[in-house]
Amino acid sequence: MTVNIIFQFIVFGLLVLFIISFSLFVKRFLGNSTNNNSQFIEIGKKLDKIIEIMEKEKK
Repeated sequence: MTVNIIFQFIVFGLLVLFIISFSLFVKRFLGNSTNNNSQFIEIGKKLDKIIEIMEKEKK
């Protein structure tokens, strides 16, 4: 009887840990993807400026 209750607590605890870890993983993944997108936009702007400067030097 008590073994069954202990087993249920263990299973419930593992289920809660899984849900928490999965939600944190998704949160970090989405945060990193938005951070990477903003970095790519900044790199694109800098490359545009470099291209404009190089075109001015050619003329």
